[in-house]
Amino acid sequence: MRILLQFPEGLKQKALAHAKALEKDGNEVFISASPTFGACDLALDEARNIKADKLIHFGHAEFHHVDFNVEYIEYRIDAPLTLLGESLAQMEGAKTISVMTTIQHIHQLDEIRKFYEGNGKTVVVGTPYGFAKRKGQILGCDIGSAASVDQKVDMHVYFGGGMFHPLGALLATKKPFLVIEPFENKIERIDRLRDTFRKRSMGKVMRALDAKRFGILVSTKNGQHNMNLARIIKERVERAGFDAEILVANTFDFDSINNMLEFDALVNTACPRISVDDIDRTRKPLLSANELMEALRMKEELKAGRRRD
Repeated sequence: MRILLQFPEGLKQKALAHAKALEKDGNEVFISASPTFGACDLALDEARNIKADKLIHFGHAEFHHVDFNVEYIEYRIDAPLTLLGESLAQMEGAKTISVMTTIQHIHQLDEIRKFYEGNGKTVVVGTPYGFAKRKGQILGCDIGSAASVDQKVDMHVYFGGGMFHPLGALLATKKPFLVIEPFENKIERIDRLRDTFRKRSMGKVMRALDAKRFGILVSTKNGQHNMNLARIIKERVERAGFDAEILVANTFDFDSINNMLEFDALVNTACPRISVDDIDRTRKPLLSANELMEALRMKEELKAGRRRD
């Protein structure tokens, strides 16, 4: 069998060992050297180009069905739970909490739940919107496990490495938010960041008020492609009297996009985190679809105000 292996950055150091093991079984093995941002970003072009019989994607659970033979190998990491006891001091007044994590630690979620219940907490585990496959699991683009229970809890608790995943959940919720980072031995309340990112979002909208030409970003990645949304946005912008064109890429190179000087603002339809995490990489405001709608609404109000004057 001809097999293409794909690894996220944190697992690329394991690629050679996996390739050799499969070759011993008589397979012809190739390794994707491209970056991957998750199961939404399968190396399908590479697999089809080399006529692979199977793509083995490591580190993530299935995102959605694709028309190719893909095997997903989830990586489980047993993170130390020693900080759970210390975290109780940060939960004063919180009787009901939600707990969430990533696919790497989802097997530990039941033990985490039982610990907090044993210490007098009522624990709620939310349900993702559909891209994530396990209760209590969150992705950068699927924060349903937090948002679905926001009105039922006093606090959210994220257990896992890094800030990428909890930040998305934070911005979609209103309750206090605690991050337990077992690898850096750190516990942190991150509620304050909501106001920071709200101000950044409004700053982008205000910068876009003078925009007349919009570039709409469309990704060809298997789980990020949203041409229908891009067309709706293009029609909406043009109906408001402005110019819009759709910009297509697999991975956005913002150095290259910055050379498209004719565009006054960019609108993201790909991974929703691009318009949160990558705004400092563009010369022009990088808006989400919702931020664009707010900018167009404000532009119309300003125009109507000038007509009344």
